[in-house]
Amino acid sequence: MQFPSFIARRIRHNEAGSFSATVSRIGIASIAIGIAVGIISFAVLLGFKQTIQQKIFLFGAHINVAAFSQGNTYEEGALPLKNPVSDILPAIPEIKRWQTVAHKSGILKTPDEIKGVVLKGVGKDYDWDTFKKSLVAGRLIGHTDSTSIKYGYSSEVLISQKIASLLRLKIGEDVIMYSLQNPPRPRKLTIMGIYDTQMEEFDNNLIIGDLALIQRLNGWGPDSVGTYEIYLNDFTKLDDVANHLRRTLPPGIYLQKVTSVFPQIFDWLILLDRNTAVFLTLILFVACFNMISILLVMIMERTPLIGLLKTLGSPNRQIRMVFFRVGLHMVRQGLVIGNVSGLLLCWLQYKFKLIELNPVNYYMDTVPIVFDWPIFVMVNIVTVLISGLILLIPTLIITKIQPIKALLFKK
Repeated sequence: MQFPSFIARRIRHNEAGSFSATVSRIGIASIAIGIAVGIISFAVLLGFKQTIQQKIFLFGAHINVAAFSQGNTYEEGALPLKNPVSDILPAIPEIKRWQTVAHKSGILKTPDEIKGVVLKGVGKDYDWDTFKKSLVAGRLIGHTDSTSIKYGYSSEVLISQKIASLLRLKIGEDVIMYSLQNPPRPRKLTIMGIYDTQMEEFDNNLIIGDLALIQRLNGWGPDSVGTYEIYLNDFTKLDDVANHLRRTLPPGIYLQKVTSVFPQIFDWLILLDRNTAVFLTLILFVACFNMISILLVMIMERTPLIGLLKTLGSPNRQIRMVFFRVGLHMVRQGLVIGNVSGLLLCWLQYKFKLIELNPVNYYMDTVPIVFDWPIFVMVNIVTVLISGLILLIPTLIITKIQPIKALLFKK
């Protein structure tokens, strides 16, 4: 066993019941709290971002490409399926997939209530995997039922829980929608499912139906759509792909990024990142300050030992390494306790949803948790590196201690 390790172990074993033992426990607790808070903070932050982004991407693709339209801002112009956009998209490797949709403004009318809505028409290429998580009742719409055979489109629609409550509609009931055009064209729609995203931007006015219905209402053929919804493999490449598309799109076609459609939400997410960084910096600063103070106390208590070691010929570097290893042992203990407690609290919230939220303010009803193991490992590595560098500071006082005065030092 190396000499610094041997002395450091003896110091740890002999400090039980002493004042330094008490401050050591405080140092271990500081590191443990810092690690636990870091893990919980990142798990909650990533949970917030992932949950909100998933809900936004239900109805707002990473990039929307549509033809310019005059008049109603909720509707698009006709865009042929075979067009420059369809030729450009397959050539961009960052694009994961795309789907075609269209929008139509209208009014839902029941015997007692009316409600302005926007009908989003989706085709057979629409990806329902993410949307299924928000479906609270009923089933998804079909494109091959008996009404499709008779009229050329499906009359089935999905509405939000908020619209269903306002109009007092239930699964299987019919409702009349009047499209906002001249003249208005009423259509009887059947409620087949109810969704709830807890985001007012969607739940207040968006219903989902068949793309063929909008094509019929607008007088389009089956080869015309309203918007290309584009999803990327890596959301961080959004600006690069959007700029590339803008340079290649022909006139008359415009592009919208999801960050431009919902700027207030993405600004809020950026603010969360900054707040978390500031909070963790303060926690780490307090933990490091405690470690410096604690190691100084231990050095002062062991001043006679330091004097004896210097008298026996130990160099300053070797003595500093003794107390550095004592400090690292406290850091290791704090890491173990902090990781166990932080992950346990995250698991309890993930499993049992103990902490609830107001959906009106947070777009979700419970605190979300995401277990991102690379981030958790990074938190531990950064803590060890910073703590190791900080522990070198108080050991500098050892170089100032004179052997004669140290041997005569009384605690």
